[in-house]
Amino acid sequence: MTTTPEHDKKIAEMTFSSVYPHYITKVEKKGRTKDELHQVIEWLTGFDQKKLQDLIDQKVTFKDFFSHADLNPNAHFIKGVICGYRIEDIETPLTQQVRYLDKLVDELAKGRKMEKILRSE
Repeated sequence: MTTTPEHDKKIAEMTFSSVYPHYITKVEKKGRTKDELHQVIEWLTGFDQKKLQDLIDQKVTFKDFFSHADLNPNAHFIKGVICGYRIEDIETPLTQQVRYLDKLVDELAKGRKMEKILRSE
């Protein structure tokens, strides 16, 4: 299933800081911690807590957020359906990267073990 150009543009222009509080709420509601969320984000993007906070303070868009990221080489192992799209079939790289993050946050909230979330193969 391919995404539409409008969908891709909307995601690219959305600010990370507008979504981040929802990530925190989602994982904390399910008994996970903000530190675990940061561990997942750092695994995917390479951003430590200081860099992540800088990007939040700058209100960067997802386009800028992922342009600064050093995407984990194992990110392509993230598969499944998120928001009605099969991640591995998304053709637009930025949209796929945002959905990688969404999928990791979902897995964290669902109680998946950290070793499984942080894919090593």
